[in-house]
Formats: sequence, C-alpha cells, structure tokens
Amino acid sequence: MNISDNIKHIREAKNLSQKEVITAIGMGAAQYSLIENGKTDPSVGTLEKIAKALGVSLAELFTINGDVQEVNSQDKTLMEKVRLMESLSKEENLTIYTILDAFVGKKKLRDTLSNVLSDVT
Repeated sequence: MNISDNIKHIREAKNLSQKEVITAIGMGAAQYSLIENGKTDPSVGTLEKIAKALGVSLAELFTINGDVQEVNSQDKTLMEKVRLMESLSKEENLTIYTILDAFVGKKKLRDTLSNVLSDVT
C-alpha cells in the first residue's frame, strides 16, 4: 500500500467520512480527494494534520499493516468535539476546562466518600 491507500484505509476503518477529515484539517474537499486518490503528494505538514485527524501517528500512515483499531461512535464524537475546541477562543476553552475540572472533582469526592462509607460499615 502507498500513503494515499493507507490514509483511505485508516479513514474507512475508523468509519470517518472525507468531510469529517477535511473539516478537522481545514482543507478543501478537492485537494483532500487528490491526496487520497494518489493524484498529488501531500506535504509533511499536511500529513501530520491528516494523521492527527485520523487519530494515528505520522509513522502509522506509512507502516499500516491492515489492522486499524476502530473507534466507537462515542469516541468519534468526543474526538470531533475536541478538534472543534481548537477553534474556540482562549476564554471559551478556559470555561470548558473549568466545567470539566468541576465534574472530575465531584466524581473524585463522590468516590472518596463512597470508599470512606464502605470502610465505616
């Protein structure tokens, strides 16, 4: 397999559409199609963006062995949201992280209290 075949194979194995990939990397559909069909050679920078969007390392784009770890739709949705966060302002990202920290803190407190109550009874 060549790099274009590997990119397409990984994208399909992860059940991602071309539109999802091009949205994540900020590239036009026509240009991405040329890359995936082997009509043009992407730059290293573009390959890095594609690898990130596909959730693989840059090396994996060159060394695929046919077995690609699939992601479930929940993981896919989460990855998509994380990618979209990059387009938010610094203040908006700070708000998201504050909310996440609050939920994680609440979970840790709940787990700690649950363990303490288990030890008491």
